[in-house]
Amino acid sequence: MTQAPSESSASVTDSLGIHPMVNALADRIRLCRNDLPALEPFAIDPELEAISGSLDGEDLFIRNEVHCCRGLRKLHLETARLGAGLQILHCVFFPDPCYDLPVFGADIVAGRGVVSAAIVDLSPVMGQLPEGIATALAGRSRFDFIQVRELPTWGSIFSPEVLFVRPASAAEESAFVDQVGDFLTILAEATRQAESQPPNHPASLARWQGQLSYCKQQKQNDKTRRVLEKAFNPQWAERYIEDLLFDDPPAPSCLA
Repeated sequence: MTQAPSESSASVTDSLGIHPMVNALADRIRLCRNDLPALEPFAIDPELEAISGSLDGEDLFIRNEVHCCRGLRKLHLETARLGAGLQILHCVFFPDPCYDLPVFGADIVAGRGVVSAAIVDLSPVMGQLPEGIATALAGRSRFDFIQVRELPTWGSIFSPEVLFVRPASAAEESAFVDQVGDFLTILAEATRQAESQPPNHPASLARWQGQLSYCKQQKQNDKTRRVLEKAFNPQWAERYIEDLLFDDPPAPSCLA
């Protein structure tokens, strides 16, 4: 059901263009990602790197960039386009449970020139953020967005510092990208300073359980599942969500 788009398909999608905020945020994420310690590509099924399908008569294209580094078991950046309208950026950095680090997440949903949703967070995996990260987040420069959105019902996984907005102008779009940069700078510094604990350490096992819970909560987002099922099929959607988007972390002993 999936395949890499042909050269002609790629040229068509390029001509449709990407919302500037999606481009700007993807570039900011890549810039921060490339400065993380011991960054390496993360092996995934080649069929999941470049995906094409169809939804309601419009072409759907998905691109996935996946890496890992010391302290973070998987860094996933997904960009998707549906025809000339809907554009999505989805990014999650999952920590290695042997390190006391949070989950980084950022998403943008844009359509025909309007960004309807933009969210970023450093989410704790054990109830609360590590003290240093919580202090750094609390002390960061903030922007007063006009339209703050309500978290979904499954949003208990997020930290008190989560930022979920609908940018009301180009200035707010730029400000959101800068806010994401601040979150990533804080995470990158914590990652460089973090020290690993043994796989069988109670804290490592607790963080692993917490990350399992985080992934379980994210899988309750039925909107993502419905779109993928309609564009491809239920079996493929299940595989994409379970194996790539929110795969359960292996037990810490498997990461050591």
